[in-house]
Amino acid sequence: MAKTDYNAQSDDQLVEALGNLKREQFNLRFQAATSQLEKSSRVKEVRRDIARIKTLQAQRNAAAAK
Repeated sequence: MAKTDYNAQSDDQLVEALGNLKREQFNLRFQAATSQLEKSSRVKEVRRDIARIKTLQAQRNAAAAK
């Protein structure tokens, strides 16, 4: 998902998206371990999306703390 898509989401939606991405990341790691992974580039995409969400959450928390 693009960065701007995450900016438009509420905090609750970000938490839900983060949970879904972590679940997907687990499934991808499991598929990679069992040699069933079809699209290896998806692992990188999911990892970066998780980082984007965590960064956005940190920025929002810092802005709220001020």
